[in-house]
Amino acid sequence: MALAAIVAPAWAVEPFQIEDIRIEGLQRGDPGSVFNALPFRVGDSYNDDKGSAALRALFATGLFKDVRLDVDGKVVVVVVDERSLIATVSFSGLKEFDKDTLAKALKDNGIGEGQPFDKAVIDRAEQEIKRQYLSKSFYGAEVTTTVTPIERNRVNIAFTVTEGDIAKIREIRILGSQAVSESTLLDLLDLTTGGWLTWYTKSDRYARTKLNADLEKIRSYYLNRGYLEFDIKSTQVTISPDKQDISITITVDEGQPYVVTGIKLDGEFLGRDGDFRDQIQVRPGQNYRGEEVTATVKAFSELYATYGYAFARIEPRTEIDRKTGQVVVVFQGQPGQRVYVRRVNVAGNTVTRDEVIRREFRQFESAWYDGAKIKLSRDRVERLGFFDEVTIDTNEVPGAPDQVDLVVNVTEKQTGTLQLAAGFSQYDKLSLSASVRKENILGSGNYLGVDVNTSKSQRNLLISTVDPYFTDDGVSRAVDLYYRTSKPLNSLGDAYQLATPGMAVRFGVPFTEYDTVFFGLGVEQTIIGTSSGVPNSYYTYRSTFGAYSTSFPLTIGWAREERDNPMVPTKGRFQRVNVDISLLGDVTYARLNGQYQQYFALTNKLTLGLNGELGLGYGLRGKPYPLFKNFYGGGLGSVRVFDQGSFGSVDITGAYDGGPKRLNLNSELYLPVPGSGNDKSLRVFAFADAGNVWRLGQPLSLRDLRASAGIGVSWVSPVGPFKLSWGTPIRSFSGDKIQRFQFQIGTAF
Repeated sequence: MALAAIVAPAWAVEPFQIEDIRIEGLQRGDPGSVFNALPFRVGDSYNDDKGSAALRALFATGLFKDVRLDVDGKVVVVVVDERSLIATVSFSGLKEFDKDTLAKALKDNGIGEGQPFDKAVIDRAEQEIKRQYLSKSFYGAEVTTTVTPIERNRVNIAFTVTEGDIAKIREIRILGSQAVSESTLLDLLDLTTGGWLTWYTKSDRYARTKLNADLEKIRSYYLNRGYLEFDIKSTQVTISPDKQDISITITVDEGQPYVVTGIKLDGEFLGRDGDFRDQIQVRPGQNYRGEEVTATVKAFSELYATYGYAFARIEPRTEIDRKTGQVVVVFQGQPGQRVYVRRVNVAGNTVTRDEVIRREFRQFESAWYDGAKIKLSRDRVERLGFFDEVTIDTNEVPGAPDQVDLVVNVTEKQTGTLQLAAGFSQYDKLSLSASVRKENILGSGNYLGVDVNTSKSQRNLLISTVDPYFTDDGVSRAVDLYYRTSKPLNSLGDAYQLATPGMAVRFGVPFTEYDTVFFGLGVEQTIIGTSSGVPNSYYTYRSTFGAYSTSFPLTIGWAREERDNPMVPTKGRFQRVNVDISLLGDVTYARLNGQYQQYFALTNKLTLGLNGELGLGYGLRGKPYPLFKNFYGGGLGSVRVFDQGSFGSVDITGAYDGGPKRLNLNSELYLPVPGSGNDKSLRVFAFADAGNVWRLGQPLSLRDLRASAGIGVSWVSPVGPFKLSWGTPIRSFSGDKIQRFQFQIGTAF
């Protein structure tokens, strides 16, 4: 009705040819924005329909509170009343949010500098600010808005926020559970009531997304135990009048458990029913498990994709007999049409060259679509470490139902780092390190780094470069230039210094997607210093062979990485074998290092880690094994509770010389810190270690093993992995040095 009243004066005019268009009331805006909205120009014919269209177009711009058209002879007069524009937006009282974060959230909702202003803008802004605070459990947040008019029909908007206190979860109840205890279900949830560590985990802050995820965990728990008809009847979230306490009540209906009595395949399985049956993870005679059904559907989809069927549909059905509590699982499969990949496109890369991404691809153009190769290709591109996100879209080709295009979408991240760090351990005391590293130089995928670190026992300078595709077949080449000094522990109170300048060239040959074989050649010189406190063994070696010993080590190695997360592993294994052989120079020797790690996810929260390491060294061509290539044992990374590096032979001066043979056996049982929910960055563990180092001529015997056990805390801190342990020796010998409490930042297993 309002628009009709405004439009009415423009109606009932005789059509005429426009001689001029005049704009009145414009204070701040550009006249061009008005003229561009008008559906007529000077010289055009004017009539009632064009007048109505002009009013609608001008109101649609959102720039005007009121618009009127007058006719003065053959002149059209456009009279406008401009809306105010927002000049500035400011905030006060913010503690939880950065002002830029809120400003961006408002701008995304059309509220920001240069935007039209009206009362609805204020209402939307206040609601958006409160929504941002609600997402962080500030249910008592209040917003006061002050609007200050300024010149040229503009306004300044100031938001004053009173944040209040965080609302925390006081109680979580799960009602209706009979077969499973309420405490068991509560342990599944990421949301928790307040505890002594919730200040760190923030798990006592309510969020709807977190609650939905927890509800799915409860649902999955029951579905994996045969409760096919499990249902969450209701979820109630209540907040106290003072908006400080939240109570959550979840009501469930368990239903009855079902046992799988049969499995059927229905549909088209390409005449390979046997291959598909091999992928079935559901087992008759056991309770129905939802995760096994989901895993089977995924396996079927991947198997279809392996044969070129990119859009196969697999639907699981259940045939339930409620009287007997039995179920038959039916997998309905429809492969659709087989397709091949017409083209692979790369998108999102502005620095990285296309070839760096394409050379990781195992799915080729003009070849049959292979889902396994596409997934492998995505994983390989992601493992480059150059991108925050890697996704692959499969697009149908219009007019060609048997063809698809793949689009590799990447989101690049910064690959250059300048890092300064400090660490502290009981043995090395303060250590400092600095590094300048650049991966993906000029988008080539190559690496260049300079590292410097210093501590009480070691000082290193390393310059290294890596070309991951030295050859087109994916053979990598690494070149290292280094200068290392070390000061092994000496009981005389001083440390003797060993200096090792050298260089090495290594090549890595990928044999499978998980296995890499390394080989290389280096040259290095070891200098035995003449400072006070040089042990007798080193003094004798120096007198016999000289202070300078040159070697040309040939390196051969193999590594296989299958852990789910190298930083915080919960399952999978890691294996490596490395052999150094020096047949030329002043010292000739062979040195072998082997390691095997295995992780088992015993439950959702318990992880068992096992680690074994073996080191062997031998002198070659009639020369003794060089002392400075000895292994050391004891302490973190070896057998905890014993002093760092205290295993092996002891010189008559009291210095620890280590030995050419080493064995480490470690086990750790991890669980989250009580009160931290399912957070895996902070965990407690129980450990049991065994191992020793044997001197030259001493047989490697299990009777000589030292052993210890204890407890500890592991934390993935901002400066690196941190481990703290306390334990007691289980098997020790006279003269062993004990250190029950040990810690280190950046320690290995």
